[in-house]
Amino acid sequence: MKITPSILVFILGLSSLSAQISSATEKLTLPANLSESSGAIFFNNKLITHNDSGGENKIFELDTISGAVTRIVTISNATNMDWEDISQDDTSIFIGDIGNNSGDRTDLKIYKINKSEYLTSTTLAAETINVSYAAQTDFTSTPNMTVWDAEALVSFDDSNLILFSKNWVNSTTRAYVVPKAPGTYSLSPLATPLNAESYISGATYNPLSQKLYLVGYIPDALSILQSVVWVCEGFSGLTNVFDGTNTKTLLTAFPNHQIEAITFVSVSSYLMTSETFTHPVFSTITTDPKLITFSTSDVLSLETVTAPNDVLVYPNPVNSFLHLKNSRIESIELYDLKSVQLYKGSNSIIDMRAFENGLYIVKATLKDGGTKIKKILKK
Repeated sequence: MKITPSILVFILGLSSLSAQISSATEKLTLPANLSESSGAIFFNNKLITHNDSGGENKIFELDTISGAVTRIVTISNATNMDWEDISQDDTSIFIGDIGNNSGDRTDLKIYKINKSEYLTSTTLAAETINVSYAAQTDFTSTPNMTVWDAEALVSFDDSNLILFSKNWVNSTTRAYVVPKAPGTYSLSPLATPLNAESYISGATYNPLSQKLYLVGYIPDALSILQSVVWVCEGFSGLTNVFDGTNTKTLLTAFPNHQIEAITFVSVSSYLMTSETFTHPVFSTITTDPKLITFSTSDVLSLETVTAPNDVLVYPNPVNSFLHLKNSRIESIELYDLKSVQLYKGSNSIIDMRAFENGLYIVKATLKDGGTKIKKILKK
């Protein structure tokens, strides 16, 4: 989303760089057809991204080593009114057509596409999750002065997404839970907002560390656009994601980079994208769109499983060895899509090297009799 002079603000008293985030570095300049990159996920060893308002109804696979676009997938029944973020779970990809910087849209939606279809086709149809804000009664157009905009979306658990508002009025953000099932939903915010002191433009939830990351920016009328990363941890869960510890990091190494998207790659590795930026007052200040990486000190442990009865399965896609994490696993079974059992045992590491590429089903039986089923991709 472009910045216009009418919304420039000057915010003082910013906190210093947090030790949680380190080594923020530029990885590469994005290609010209991704100059408005606005959302990101890491899937199938590629960065998957899209452009925002006015862009095509397409998502792009980017090789993070060469910077080349290696594949483009068209969502045939979708229109890019203002695609602002993308998220994923084990089986689906979610595209948030949720941008609303004038506060007058009545057609906000999230597109849901099947991962197995995505992997086998370059043109596919999406299911639709329609959303609106329960408290919004006035749809008068107020460009860059609305509380009903949103640019950030995460997959939180098996059944729910969370949408985060971009509040142009006072720079706070609110969280809204959205069911993953296609349908029409009227959204009410969770109880606690985050005083983000910035315009939130992207998010990712890392189930490996159980931390929520929000990115945003602080426009400065004097000359510098300052990017921000918020790390939210130790929160209650789906009932309140801002009641834990919320830590702000300024990306001081990247002035005038308008960060629009963030995705986790591993428990401690993250990628961000920025869009082309030209300062609305000082037009000589301009930056190209970038892919930026940073790391954290987080490590993987059994405690990072999201719930006592959940099972962490990684990496997915898998090339060689598949790992399952949960201290209460009794047995593990692996099946192909024809329901042929390929493995049964209690070893939490499965050697996948002998199996053909494709989709598989993992069934984990827990000591209390519960089960957890996951789809995985062998690549």
